[in-house]
Amino acid sequence: MTSYGSSPAASSGSRTNGLAIASLCCGIVGLFFLNVVLGPLAIILGAVAHRQAGAKGGAGMAKAGIILGIVSVVLWLVLLAVAASSGGFSWYVGG
Repeated sequence: MTSYGSSPAASSGSRTNGLAIASLCCGIVGLFFLNVVLGPLAIILGAVAHRQAGAKGGAGMAKAGIILGIVSVVLWLVLLAVAASSGGFSWYVGG
């Protein structure tokens, strides 16, 4: 019998690894903002979560975070190469 106010689903013990979730979120956000920071962070968090996947679950999210982190870093490198080949970055200020 469950106590008042608690659901049986909440006490099942089936929890996903928090590092896998963080890796996936960093990978997704890293595709659009702060590629150079969030991409490597997604790769590192995904690798640690993948090692812990046997005990805590979340192997799929960890792999997705690693892949999105790699795509984010490659995208940043491509954009950096395009900017360098077109004369670099320049700021236009008035007149």
